[in-house]
Amino acid sequence: MKISKAVITAAGESQRSLPLQRVIDRDGVEKSVLEILITEATQAGINDIGVVIHPADEEAYQAVISSQSAKITFIPQAKPLGYGQAIFCASPFTAAEPFLHLVGDHLYVSRGPQGCAQQLVEIAEREACSISAVQATRESHLPLFGTIGGSRLPNQPNLYRVSDVLEKPTPTLAEQHLIVSGLRAGHYLCFFGMHVLTPSLMTILGDQVQAAGPNGNATLSAALAVLGKQEKYLALQKEDQRYDLGEKYGLLEAQLALALAGDEREEVLARLVNLLAK
Repeated sequence: MKISKAVITAAGESQRSLPLQRVIDRDGVEKSVLEILITEATQAGINDIGVVIHPADEEAYQAVISSQSAKITFIPQAKPLGYGQAIFCASPFTAAEPFLHLVGDHLYVSRGPQGCAQQLVEIAEREACSISAVQATRESHLPLFGTIGGSRLPNQPNLYRVSDVLEKPTPTLAEQHLIVSGLRAGHYLCFFGMHVLTPSLMTILGDQVQAAGPNGNATLSAALAVLGKQEKYLALQKEDQRYDLGEKYGLLEAQLALALAGDEREEVLARLVNLLAK
């Protein structure tokens, strides 16, 4: 399985402005969040990228892209009918091919030289199946994320066969359905905001969008729960970091993380110490 396309969703009402924000990347260069996400995809060998946006935002999005390293296609989501429907809007673009999916309101910071998406894509191509990046997350944060249940694959400690997916579960539901052996008590595997998805996922989403009707809300988590019962679906536990820009101080935290992961780390630390001293 070869992954040659990526889809970035950025049309949500609370999400639309976040990919337009500018930060200093870990290389010390000022970029828009959208450009950083595009770079995440191109480092994984993907140069054909669809961005799902509100129809009124195309000019603003085009203006913050200076990179010529990828072909960018803007995909309108005419009505804000939820995350699942946003992904399904990209079905003509993905054209029955597997694709990398990133969310437009997250930034990802790798702990090593390999990009977060690059590792996910390599494993998806090797295993020839859908795979979601996940991270061990405290139960107090469950209301923010989709969460998976599953079992570790033999001799592959960071890979899991997914058995169930719930969207923003309560701690009670998570304890009943999503316990994963080997995690610390009170921790669950929550979505990292990055997936590689097979064409089957688009078929499932299409069925759910149709069933939801013109004003319904299809969710990715519900579609992934179905996918895991139809075909092989894995999760990769990441030790990297994801930053939700929509949270309070989320953009600030992401900027600090990028700066501390870059070549100017010592200067940034010195400025932080000086700021704290004042």
